[in-house]
Amino acid sequence: MAIVTTYTESQPLILRTRPAIDMTDDQFFQFCQINRDLRIERTAQGDIVIMTPAGGATGARNLRINLRLGLWAIQDDQGVAFGSSTGFILPNGATRSPDGAWVRRSRLVGLRPEQKEKFLPLCPDFVIELRSPSDPLAMVKEKMQEYISNGAQLGWLIDPASRRVYVYRPAAEVECLDSPAAVSGDPILSGFVLMLAEIWQPGF
Repeated sequence: MAIVTTYTESQPLILRTRPAIDMTDDQFFQFCQINRDLRIERTAQGDIVIMTPAGGATGARNLRINLRLGLWAIQDDQGVAFGSSTGFILPNGATRSPDGAWVRRSRLVGLRPEQKEKFLPLCPDFVIELRSPSDPLAMVKEKMQEYISNGAQLGWLIDPASRRVYVYRPAAEVECLDSPAAVSGDPILSGFVLMLAEIWQPGF
């Protein structure tokens, strides 16, 4: 029996701080550290975006996705996989935390030790966003376009509600896959295939 997921979209809380307050990257990092219970991002315009924590089903799906990506990355050893709590400072100034990410090792070797302990000053080569019930689809699509515009080579927006995967690549139309059994990361992530049967259902 198919289980239908009903989504109720809700806009995240957006705090506009400029020009009254204009935090540096280090100040924003500290702001996030003293508010660790919140999911916080920052737009290119300096607006602070506060999102609700993930629910159980989304959390279970996200863990599976990152387990698969992480295990592949360890075996492949050409890059490093990052989980959903990792912040990346994009070239346009936004600080984003994709639900999953991967960066080539060649782009990480030049980072200083202190940079590695804070939000990483780069856009991942590969990003995954898993749409949760509270995420407006248009907002997540806009974020995916931002990753591609800032240097990501591949992006997946996974929407369990519609069982669709939106595939983003530079200089290409967005590809929409309806109820795919799997999605491949080739050639950017050579050999990485995410089986989606375990993602469509939360497993409990």
